[in-house]
Amino acid sequence: MGPDSLSHWLDPSLSLLYIYLPMRRNMIWHLGKMRDIAVAAIFCWTLLSCSYAAQKTLLLDTDVDNEDMPALLYILKQPRSQIHLKAITINANSWSNAGSAINTVYDILYMMNREDILVGIGGEGGITDNGTILPNVGGYLPIIEQGLSTAGGCRYREAIPPGQGGRLDVDTNYGIRRQYLPQGERHYVPLKQRTAQEVLVETLSKGPTTILLLGAQTNLGILLLSHPELKKNIEHIYMMGGGVHSSNPTGCCPVGSGLSCIPAQCGNVGNLFSALPTNPWAEFNVFTDPFASYQSFFLWDSFASAVTISGMLTGHDPNMNKYAVIYPKNITVITSDKPYGINDGSNPFFANRATPKFHLQKGGVHSGHVQTGIQDPFCLVLDGKGTCMDGYTKEVQNGGALIQVALLPKPNRDTNSTLKIQFYADYINDLNLPKQTARFNFESEFQHFKKIFYHPNLSKKVLGKPLIFDMDMSPGDFITLFYLLKTPVELINLTAITVTTNGWANPAAIDIVYDMLHMMGRDDIPVGLGSYFALNQSFPSFPSNGDCKYSQAIPLGSGGLLDSDTLFGLARELPRSPRRYTAQNSVKFGAPRTTDHPELRQPLANEVLLNVFSSLNSKAGVTILSSGPLTNIATLLLANSSLHTKIKELYIVGGSIAGQGNLYTIPKNTKAEFNFFLDPEAALVVLKSQINITLIPLDVTGKIPLSAAYLDILEKHEKTAEFEFVHKLLSTSWMLHSEGGPYNFTQYLLGDPLAAAVLVNPENIKTTFNEEKITVESTGDISTDGWTRVDKAGVPIRYVSSVDKEAYELHLAAVLNSPTQTAVVPSFASQKKQWGKR
Repeated sequence: MGPDSLSHWLDPSLSLLYIYLPMRRNMIWHLGKMRDIAVAAIFCWTLLSCSYAAQKTLLLDTDVDNEDMPALLYILKQPRSQIHLKAITINANSWSNAGSAINTVYDILYMMNREDILVGIGGEGGITDNGTILPNVGGYLPIIEQGLSTAGGCRYREAIPPGQGGRLDVDTNYGIRRQYLPQGERHYVPLKQRTAQEVLVETLSKGPTTILLLGAQTNLGILLLSHPELKKNIEHIYMMGGGVHSSNPTGCCPVGSGLSCIPAQCGNVGNLFSALPTNPWAEFNVFTDPFASYQSFFLWDSFASAVTISGMLTGHDPNMNKYAVIYPKNITVITSDKPYGINDGSNPFFANRATPKFHLQKGGVHSGHVQTGIQDPFCLVLDGKGTCMDGYTKEVQNGGALIQVALLPKPNRDTNSTLKIQFYADYINDLNLPKQTARFNFESEFQHFKKIFYHPNLSKKVLGKPLIFDMDMSPGDFITLFYLLKTPVELINLTAITVTTNGWANPAAIDIVYDMLHMMGRDDIPVGLGSYFALNQSFPSFPSNGDCKYSQAIPLGSGGLLDSDTLFGLARELPRSPRRYTAQNSVKFGAPRTTDHPELRQPLANEVLLNVFSSLNSKAGVTILSSGPLTNIATLLLANSSLHTKIKELYIVGGSIAGQGNLYTIPKNTKAEFNFFLDPEAALVVLKSQINITLIPLDVTGKIPLSAAYLDILEKHEKTAEFEFVHKLLSTSWMLHSEGGPYNFTQYLLGDPLAAAVLVNPENIKTTFNEEKITVESTGDISTDGWTRVDKAGVPIRYVSSVDKEAYELHLAAVLNSPTQTAVVPSFASQKKQWGKR
């Protein structure tokens, strides 16, 4: 029997309980955002109802979605003598991004005085082409997409919006996290952060452990494939996910309606709201890594003859469960679609391979078409019914695994209560118990906490050139921001900031921008949130979702988004601004209702840009400095072609005149520079816009890497707070670069602020300029997109051909160390002293 069969995953020594909680309209998920809390409650109650009081060890694997945090708090409220939450591993390929998720978990544990709990996330290991699983695979990608890098596609994660209504709101908890959660000393530190696989192996190696899964099963699936010897220590698995009784929701007509019927939605449906036309069966937690879910399911086949809750412990009798009605069902997970054995290039396990990866069975259940994205044409048919079932937890009559399925929430035993479900009453009661309660929230931790907004008085100053800084929030961009904030306002008046969110940081990093502005006493500067996708990469039928065709080039882990989103872990040293991203909105701006604080609404990039243009003298124009993908500017120009007249000059970090690229994650593209590659169409739109452009290409920025000698010079300076922070950022970058691996390219942070120095004072750094007619390749072929070609039919563009590296380095240090326009709030540590820590 091949590896697709149940016996491949069978360990005859196991007699374990697996409670599976499906997604169905009349099931537990109907509790809405309380569903993960309900899983935690079921888990805790079954342990507490055991006939003995021995302490049970729990490992929580979570995607840190918004409903997972109340679930974590609920677990932390249980008696530690009976339930010991020993470790948390974070799933980073689902509803949250790694940098935000790890710090959220640390903050909750700090608040609850449980900093003893191990926390693991990510890892830089990979899976070789022949299926060998290297240590510490990061879990940033589903198993089917995992290679030797943390950069990769988004065939499943494409279903989750990256912005509002999706990961942005989860990463920030709608803006509530920074308002409420306190901030302790634990935080992400590059190279020192425990990985998910390390924590899983360490915890399971010490003895029997129950695992609670509240997200995609990638971390556990990798563990089961790479460490089968540890299966014996997995005592139970509880999982939130799946949709056992989902059915295709389209094409139904009432009985007797005749030909006049317009087919409508009917039946139970999965919760892939962005992918219903192609996949109406799946549920997010399973869909985001179906193959990993398959490993979890079929581990328990030895238990198929006698799966009951009382299999190991009397208290696990399904009839005794306090919160759910539980039934045994034969379940399988669909990982590919019929016909099996198809070789259409969609299935990396089989495509162009003589031997399938992981030695899977040719023609077996994993060998069919694998959904390539939420708009996969293979999954669409003429009548609109989606045909793909990837991630569907299907009930089967033969085969499959016998799983205990919680189908219904039990009613409240107190029939007089307004809370009709027993879980609701017990959850509220448990959270309000005085035992194991939170020490404080962010504001109550400090005796003299006060929100202060700093607006400088510029009325008596003759303001210089109005400037908009368009940034993608990479670490180098924050050095640029410090430089611009330190430049005398009589020379440069930083009027607004817009952020692109399809570059080197996730949207939630906008909070770092707010923190830095607060540090420098510039809470008056508006910050606009830009598009989440490159031009024409969002889906017309569902614009909150889109393709990662270009952004897939950015690593999700070390040296990539994880480090950008946290500034190598240093962002938490910045003071906390009273401004933050918030999902709060009002009817005035298109929301269905007005919130309590509509003034906190996050403005959008186009809105900020248009406000600046309308407030300035039309003849003067505005200067824009762009150091990321040109999406925001191109979007503005496409919406109003005459707006180019409002832009006096545009400085762009991007392109490569000589044709030497830096796209190290896509080896077949040898000539593209990252900023142009991440949105080549936008780059072409901007270059053709008739704006006065100065390009600072890779030819120059690539020639000023960090050096130990420069760091020695910085070390000798007396430091302003901002200088000290930049020095620490550069030193960390250099240290990581010396480690190699994913940090080979972190020594180029000085390239972004070079553009600001060219803009402000080109003479000081001995800048020379040249001009060429150029164009940008934008055909949809990722092997050539983003190439900057010298072309007689192209647009004449001025570009920087050289600078004096030593002069630039000294100039940058001098500006950052100037005593003028210096930090008002030096750090978070200084804030805590000011507020009076208890």
